[in-house]
Amino acid sequence: MDPTQTFETGAQPLGTAQPSDVVEAIARLKREKNAVIMAHYYQESAIQDIADYIGDSLGLAQEGAKTDADIIVLAGVLFMGETAKILNPEKTVLVPDLAAGCSLADNCPADEFQRFIARYPDHTVVTYVNCSAEVKGLSDILCTSSNAVKIIHSIPTDRPILFAPDQHLGRYLMRVTGRDMVLWEGACMVHESFDARNIVRLKARHPDALVIAHPECPTAVLDLADHVGSTSSLLSFAKTSGARKFIVVTESGIIHQMQKACPEKQFIAAPNNESCNCAECPYMRLNTLQKIYQCLLHEEPAVELAPEVIAKALLPLERMLELSK
Repeated sequence: MDPTQTFETGAQPLGTAQPSDVVEAIARLKREKNAVIMAHYYQESAIQDIADYIGDSLGLAQEGAKTDADIIVLAGVLFMGETAKILNPEKTVLVPDLAAGCSLADNCPADEFQRFIARYPDHTVVTYVNCSAEVKGLSDILCTSSNAVKIIHSIPTDRPILFAPDQHLGRYLMRVTGRDMVLWEGACMVHESFDARNIVRLKARHPDALVIAHPECPTAVLDLADHVGSTSSLLSFAKTSGARKFIVVTESGIIHQMQKACPEKQFIAAPNNESCNCAECPYMRLNTLQKIYQCLLHEEPAVELAPEVIAKALLPLERMLELSK
């Protein structure tokens, strides 16, 4: 969208749209429509700064379950908007850009996943929330990177487990829980791109830095980490650690919150190739302030799910939320 475009709320022209104009227009629309903006840590800094709530997948799901807003704007990716809709079928759930997908969700189609789990009928199906609503509905229980260890430990040891769609998170869980699992071979396009050799080179230049990494990274990368955890866990560790410098091995959007919380500390974005410290999710970055304004103004694009899809997906989602209390 052209940043000089004229913005309007109702019949009131906003004039030439500078960033402050857009922020003010969004705030006005939120008040008028009883809307709330929920943003993932991987959103651009400007979106994080106007959000009513910022969190990881678990936090967004928990917040979505209790909001009293009439309209939820989910600034993240589509599966997060679907999760909000599953928990709030009576509310309007907006996503700024329907093209904001997820490589994990895209590479686990429901029809293929259904055939896959049919080969393991005695297995408990644990599915990472980074999946479509239809795949959620095929699962016994969901998890996020924040609560995955707890979810796995909740399953009786005599029950075999099938885990999808992130194979790297699955292998990490196998290692820390001691449980063997059948894995769907999916991966996050951002986290899988991190290479252990690049982390070693960066660590050599910053020997006083701690390496903190998301469990969606390959095992060789996790082996180099001083702390492995979800985005919220990485943020918490950065806040409480006595270290002054960190190499952050996840989507670089989280660094904005780290710098705000710990301005006296240094955060170095790990490179996802040899020439660029540019670990950004292209889907997450499709969202902009202008798109948030437009979706609030027109109340679209809205997430729409069939009632039967919501009903099936709600059960494993509620099981996860109950265990996460």
